[in-house]
Amino acid sequence: MNNKKRTSLHWIRAGLFLVTVICLLKIGNEYYLSVRHKSRQQDLSALLRTEERTTGLLPQATVELEQQAAAVRNQQPEAPEEKEPEPVIMDKFEELYARNNDLIGWLTIPETVIDYPVMQCEDDEYYLHHGFYGEVDKYGCLYVRERADVNTPGTNFLIYGHNMKDGTMFGSLDEYRSKSFYEEHPLLYFDTLYEERTYEIVAVFLSQVYRDDEDVFKYYQFYEADTEEEFRSFYENIKKLSLYETGVTAEYGDTFLTLSTCAYHVKDGRLAVVAKYVENGSE
Repeated sequence: MNNKKRTSLHWIRAGLFLVTVICLLKIGNEYYLSVRHKSRQQDLSALLRTEERTTGLLPQATVELEQQAAAVRNQQPEAPEEKEPEPVIMDKFEELYARNNDLIGWLTIPETVIDYPVMQCEDDEYYLHHGFYGEVDKYGCLYVRERADVNTPGTNFLIYGHNMKDGTMFGSLDEYRSKSFYEEHPLLYFDTLYEERTYEIVAVFLSQVYRDDEDVFKYYQFYEADTEEEFRSFYENIKKLSLYETGVTAEYGDTFLTLSTCAYHVKDGRLAVVAKYVENGSE
């Protein structure tokens, strides 16, 4: 083999080695990010599920405070009719909310990896690229848009999340394309800061983000039905698009929770899982 051929072979081998190293580094980085994300999520879940905290007051101190408050009340004239009391954050959310008051609730689908905080802030794009503590993170967080009102959610409350290749975030929503998976996981649990809510899945469908001038059903623009006709239009469209029949029906006055993530059947594709509110778990 002449020197020219040896040199060419050397550079080919060097190039292949470099490509291999780059691929391994990329794989290693992806693995590291995945492990870090799962570890952080476990920490957040642990904070959510710690036992309720006590006030830290000794019993006698508590009694004395109650006695002092009673004495003050007895000295005051009759108070005017009180306004509706402000909602109180559930104990399990106090620590998480103290760490980030963009937190508005927690979404869980039992026996799946979906067990995440749900965030909201003025910048609708922020939690696409930031983690719970505000760090830059390609996994982002589950989030709702600024216009959504968690306390009076209207007809349709939308939660968005990334469809991650490792199955985290909303990656496992792809499983709902299978009716058998739905039958084993028919319920969603979305707890706001103030109450526990249970939802039953109504429809699972594929869609996409359309141009503004296209006159088609855009589930991601629907928040509130001001009339029964608007409600029926949304409900009939999600049922028509559904990949299978769930047997769950809805009527005017019901409220929905929609989970939305990317799908890859078409450009700008979307997968949506729509569920109907059925129970307040705190009652």
